[in-house]
Amino acid sequence: MVRTKLITALVLVAVVIVVVFQNTQPVETKFLFVTMTMPRATLLAITLLIGIAVGILVAFGLSGKKTKKD
Repeated sequence: MVRTKLITALVLVAVVIVVVFQNTQPVETKFLFVTMTMPRATLLAITLLIGIAVGILVAFGLSGKKTKKD
């Protein structure tokens, strides 16, 4: 089981590295009143980190609060 998780993690890391190296073109991103120019890989990384953070918060929120009904 540990070996399967390690292989899966390595494959995912390899995919992320390939995506980063293939997406180095600058893109213009508008957020509210700010327009930013950044490499596409940076935008993808920021989006990934936000998604991971939201997933962790939702997972802890769903598993952490157990309400007791009367």
